[in-house]
Amino acid sequence: MADVVPPKRIFPDAKVDAKAAEHVPSSPQTEHPAYKLAFQDNEFLLRQDLRPVRFQLELLKPELLLDEQDIGSTFVFYGSARVPEPAKADAVIAAAQTDRQREIAERLKAKSRYYDVARELARLASRAGVDEEGKRQLVVCSGGGPSFMEAANRGAADVGAESIGLNIVLPHEQLPNPYVTPSLSFQFHYFALRKMHFLLRARAVAVFPGGFGTFDEMFELLTLVQTGKVRRLPILLYGREFWNRVVNFEALVDEGVISERDLDLLTWCETAEEGWATVCEHYADSQEWRAAS
Repeated sequence: MADVVPPKRIFPDAKVDAKAAEHVPSSPQTEHPAYKLAFQDNEFLLRQDLRPVRFQLELLKPELLLDEQDIGSTFVFYGSARVPEPAKADAVIAAAQTDRQREIAERLKAKSRYYDVARELARLASRAGVDEEGKRQLVVCSGGGPSFMEAANRGAADVGAESIGLNIVLPHEQLPNPYVTPSLSFQFHYFALRKMHFLLRARAVAVFPGGFGTFDEMFELLTLVQTGKVRRLPILLYGREFWNRVVNFEALVDEGVISERDLDLLTWCETAEEGWATVCEHYADSQEWRAAS
């Protein structure tokens, strides 16, 4: 007698019921929003009461899709959305209409050299390969926007590698930069969930000159490592002149609000090669790191 294999499930698949619901005859009852399947009712899902569910969905969707695409770890890039690539820096200066605007444009041009640094660092990271389980390691991950984020995704594309973009809905229009892999391009409503996804798989982070968003991301990461909520990982800080101008790290030590050893959480870098060497050295003896170098 042949073995009888029972079906894997006894309830109909949600997709099946969703399809069937499209053909329900019209009546006062079926036309009312109350009759909609809960997971197809956008007005219901957008209610304030459903915020915890939306949190869960926004955490779960990227997590599942990244798992399905064998993303084992990421190399995260933080930085400004306003610094132009070197080829466009002179145009920013030419567009300045006042002395103040011209001064700012000159400063943006000075920082534009780090665009090429971010791009090269992303090229190096994108060659990390896969581990023995087939998981892709050090996949480039950015905020998906322009400037240094674009440079990171562009560097991965230079060597034929896929890369991640984590965009956020903003009051003004924002599109993913054209170098983000479409199947790894995500959009977030909640900043908190976006920042969590930046770090869930992060094994190295490069921080380039930036504004409020970059400060937020960098200092939250430093706090998580400082307090032991996140294991120590390479945090590469690019642009010593910029950062020492806008943040007095030594003063924080002098004021007693951080310790001297907290400054060791940061590694100052100026070139892609310096940053990559730091990452390789950090994981040289680590059993968790099995990707090809």
